[in-house]
Amino acid sequence: MSSGDGRSARGNLDWTPALESSDAGASVDAPLALLAPPVAAALRAGHAPSAEVTEIDPGLADTAEFCERYEVPLEASANCVVVLGRRGEARTHAAVMVLATDRADVNKRVRKHLDARKISFADQSEVEEATGMTSGGITPVGLPESWPILVDERVAAAPLVVIGGGTRGAKLLVPGSELASLPGAEVLDLVVD
Repeated sequence: MSSGDGRSARGNLDWTPALESSDAGASVDAPLALLAPPVAAALRAGHAPSAEVTEIDPGLADTAEFCERYEVPLEASANCVVVLGRRGEARTHAAVMVLATDRADVNKRVRKHLDARKISFADQSEVEEATGMTSGGITPVGLPESWPILVDERVAAAPLVVIGGGTRGAKLLVPGSELASLPGAEVLDLVVD
């Protein structure tokens, strides 16, 4: 995906296949060491098989700063937010993926899809503990199996999108179709009209 000004999802970063090494003497797991352990384990298990990884400045992990510094168009970056839906005693965590240029309709579309009476953004410390990932790097790759992954149709249709690597110091580059194929993933129209 490239923007109107010619920039692409690759930006000015050096991407490495997550499961390969470009240097014959280097460890095959070297790129995976940048990622949170659950993310690396999911990639080893065959999830997002085309994923590439890059190291970034952890202070620039937030989308706007990341895109500006690394020349990645906002429309080539996808954000993952974790929500908590409640109905009576039932609690459901879910990941919601939308392009950085869009806003997820959490209060209507996501809440209705999860059949929740109330919905809110999940507590970050609770999410970090449950996922083994760091806030600011949460990604759908490697989330707990019981968590639905709601992928907006625009993300699923994107040739390549940049997502978190489970840590603030790494990003993944993944075809949108591979995010739509993650276990528990559902493709929906999730964007506010």
